[in-house]
Amino acid sequence: MSDSITENETLEISKSQRKREAQELVNLAKEIIAMTESRFKKLPLDEDLRSAIEFARSIKPYGARKRQLMTVGKMLRLRDNADLLDAVNNFDQKTRQANARFHLVETWRDRLIEGSDQVLSELLEQAPAANVQTFRQLIRNAKKEATLGKPPSSSRKLFKLLRELDTQSPLPPP
Repeated sequence: MSDSITENETLEISKSQRKREAQELVNLAKEIIAMTESRFKKLPLDEDLRSAIEFARSIKPYGARKRQLMTVGKMLRLRDNADLLDAVNNFDQKTRQANARFHLVETWRDRLIEGSDQVLSELLEQAPAANVQTFRQLIRNAKKEATLGKPPSSSRKLFKLLRELDTQSPLPPP
């Protein structure tokens, strides 16, 4: 017997594999039900599936919601979900990218506050349009607030300034 599959033979999926795939679709349904309304409206869903998910979102008791979740999972098994998976993954990817940008700005802020003038000159090489005087003043005030134990208002202002700078032209990795 050969290892390759001929045209007449079909590969049978094990029961365990079918259960794993069904559970993945139920997890997808959970994720869709938990989405914000704005994201949910952007998903490519047919009318039956959309109404079933909206009904599941409106149910509060645990048992009834779980039964409706299983119904939505079964509805997903009967459909081609490639477009839906792409849309959900696209949302996830955008969220990850936004989080990465946020952490990059945080890292730059922390480096500027903790570092020397060399860190500021590194930043200014990458963003020559930045106002040097404003940056120096905010850094100096943030250091002073940290030593006195005051609320970090200058640190927040520095973060906002860096975020604006990042939207104009992306900050380089630190």
